[in-house]
Amino acid sequence: MMPSDLRIEEADPGSAEAKWCLDQYYAELRSRFEEGFDASRSVVADSGEFLRPTGVFLVASLHGRLIGCGAVRLTSKDIGYIKRMWIDSSQRGLGLGRALLRALEDAARDLGCSIAQLETNRSLTGAIQLYRTSGYREVEPFNDEYYAHHWFEKDLMADQPLGG
Repeated sequence: MMPSDLRIEEADPGSAEAKWCLDQYYAELRSRFEEGFDASRSVVADSGEFLRPTGVFLVASLHGRLIGCGAVRLTSKDIGYIKRMWIDSSQRGLGLGRALLRALEDAARDLGCSIAQLETNRSLTGAIQLYRTSGYREVEPFNDEYYAHHWFEKDLMADQPLGG
């Protein structure tokens, strides 16, 4: 059951809230990746790519406290690329990551996408499990993300109700 005061809202990727979430996300990656993490080596370092009409940045809060973020941007007219998805480690296991992933997929659909793509590092085993259990299938690499070991894709139209 999802906490009733979970809020997932669109935000300016340059806002203080978005920057705080990204700082937390980058710090976690630096501590978890074998080789550390340098955002300048990663694909999509420019936050401007997560602004409409070509992208969306979301922040998640629980009990009024920021606990996560994620973004999606168009890589073609029908492909949404999900990036920078993070949930605070103290809040994991509550279904919040799945809720954030669904919100990012909805944002991708809203941008006109029928396919979602994302990649992840082998050390993020919880994320890999989330993607697999959320209908993503592993595919051949579709980019040259320095930190990626797994690339995933999902047909966003396959899980839509009839007429929706």
